[in-house]
Amino acid sequence: MSSHRKPRTPSPLTRRAVRVGLFAAGVAGVATAVPAQAATGGAAVGTPKVAVASDHVFSHADRRDHTEEKDSFTIRQFGKVNAASVRNQANAVSSGCTADDDCRSVALSFQIVTVAGEHTRLNAVNLSDATNKSCTGCQTLAGAYQFVVSTPAPLTLDSAHRRQLADVHRRLDALTRSDIPATELRTRADALAAEVNSVLQDAVADAPKGDAQDDVTMHRHLDGWPGR
Repeated sequence: MSSHRKPRTPSPLTRRAVRVGLFAAGVAGVATAVPAQAATGGAAVGTPKVAVASDHVFSHADRRDHTEEKDSFTIRQFGKVNAASVRNQANAVSSGCTADDDCRSVALSFQIVTVAGEHTRLNAVNLSDATNKSCTGCQTLAGAYQFVVSTPAPLTLDSAHRRQLADVHRRLDALTRSDIPATELRTRADALAAEVNSVLQDAVADAPKGDAQDDVTMHRHLDGWPGR
């Protein structure tokens, strides 16, 4: 059978730069991003602070390894910055299996980003791509969930909110490695994303107020079986 790549329709939210207020969706670890100038150790006063982060999950299943399921759940707190560029991506590939000996490849990436500032420029990209290569009957799913929180003043997630997110992370791990049917996996992943969104909305409600409006926005992109 010839190679087949499932078509992917780019979402405007996944391709364009988004301004402050857009919030993008994964916690394999917790990371605090540092402005680029701080990393070099000597930014002058008044120098624009720019933060960059990228999270990527890739899974590949074939005749030698019929099942590969991976996920990532990351929190990146930038603090106050003038500009930020963040990217979240999930890719899943199934290759060379048959209907009688099929493969299963699952990649799920949850990314949480917090930025602060009255006029922050934010470029957020959220992508997923699932590919079947001569793989009849294979199950291939890639899902990217990106959450971007923007507030006038820096937002620090407290211990209660971190515990809630850690619980979601544990359940994401279990879900990714389960063998439940595709449609149910997608539904449960969406439910976990909704929980993350609710936790972040609650955290923002307690954040210090400023001239700019607090905002939480989620970007979701699924590709492959069982479809978007």
